[in-house]
Amino acid sequence: MKKLDTLLYNVNVLRTVGDLAVEVADVVRDSRAVTQGALFVAVKGVAVDSHQFIPAVIDAGAVAVVCEDMPEHIQDGITYVQVENSIVALARIAGEWYDQPSRRLKLVGITGTNGKTTTATLLYDLTRRMGYKAGLLSTVKNIIDTVEIPAQQTTPDHLTLNRLLHEMVEAGCDYAFMEVSSHACSQHRIDGLQFAGAVFSNLTRDHLDFHKTVENYIAAKKMFFDMLPQDAFALVNIDDKVGQVMLQNCAATHRTYSLRAMADFKCRVVEERLDGTSLIINGKSIEVMFTGRFNAYNLLSVYGAAVLLGFDPEEVAVNMSLLQPVDGRFQTIHSPQGYTGIVDYAHTPDALVNVLDTVRDVIGKGASIITVCGCGGNRDAGKRPIMAREAAKRSDKVILTSDNPRNEDPEQILREMQAGLDEDDRHVLTITDRRSAIATACMLAQPGDVVVLAGKGHETYQEINGVKHHFDDREELKKAMGI
Repeated sequence: MKKLDTLLYNVNVLRTVGDLAVEVADVVRDSRAVTQGALFVAVKGVAVDSHQFIPAVIDAGAVAVVCEDMPEHIQDGITYVQVENSIVALARIAGEWYDQPSRRLKLVGITGTNGKTTTATLLYDLTRRMGYKAGLLSTVKNIIDTVEIPAQQTTPDHLTLNRLLHEMVEAGCDYAFMEVSSHACSQHRIDGLQFAGAVFSNLTRDHLDFHKTVENYIAAKKMFFDMLPQDAFALVNIDDKVGQVMLQNCAATHRTYSLRAMADFKCRVVEERLDGTSLIINGKSIEVMFTGRFNAYNLLSVYGAAVLLGFDPEEVAVNMSLLQPVDGRFQTIHSPQGYTGIVDYAHTPDALVNVLDTVRDVIGKGASIITVCGCGGNRDAGKRPIMAREAAKRSDKVILTSDNPRNEDPEQILREMQAGLDEDDRHVLTITDRRSAIATACMLAQPGDVVVLAGKGHETYQEINGVKHHFDDREELKKAMGI
């Protein structure tokens, strides 16, 4: 139980009606979750304006309401708080409800189009290896010290986010690492959190179904850096032209990393193999179990963030050589028949290019790349022909197939992908059923070849017409390989 006026400490209040000292037993934004003594925050969502549910939540036991528009009928005994933006208010209230957990952790956020999951997970693994308790909030899973919790979205909603951070504090965690999505920035989910540092990986085309323009997408990412305090660090990839943009108007300490230019953290790729890479980072030779220049960037940002958190550079370098790849991120599976399968989450044109270029650089002469890929439904349709074109350009054989069609017709998605192909792209097949597509790719593979399954990575489902059916690329690949 907490008093309402305490919860409103950081909230810009326009008007109040009723007793601000009322005791609150819970904070909710979902009208269906209201119980006796709750504070209900009414939000104007994209699909639903929950202001319409204010009478119902009061009947269900709510004692206070935070809203942007005061209802016409004011009920006696109920406290009403009018604010300019309910979502911003919810973020601040959530922090107070859970005793500002981000201030009791060293919290680092990772943003960018690609690499967020890998970087956040490796920072968590690295910190644990060096003897500290830590938490992780990622697309794949959330972890409180050692307890894993399934992840529903890249960055949780305001209340869930603060609750998980609070549970990390209660579990004795010293550090927390989280992916910060552009949606989370735009929807103010990270408002009120105190970050010790932020990492920017890169920015390529993605989420334009939500942001509409690349400029809006960049602005959403930049919101994260603009909110950083002076005692935090801002670590950005300056090989990406947007990296320096993130530092504009950023009050935090500016630090950079690069594979190509002068930077605070510099990396050189010495040798690449399918089972690992030799790197030199700030003069230190490090052997890692990762492949690809994109992973070199991820590992360099991990090294930089760890050093900026105060860890000993030598200890960081030693422990980095023990880190293992994240599930569904360039995950390698070798077949008894002599070819190799790679499962990767690459679902943007840039990510697909990175994976395929990496494979091309390390496979033997005469070996072929067979790529299986698709595009998700109800997402940025503009990238569909681009994905197909890049796959065709960089592969010896391509099979276009379904990838979470959601509420769209999978055949129509594939037609839109095919629009990016040239007439002479005769090495491209279209097989709508993903299971059959994977099986076909494996049948075509010869010893030394590489089969790349792109788009789903760690996911264990295929979403069709709003229903999630169990489907795991890794399982299907192993079945097709006979292992």
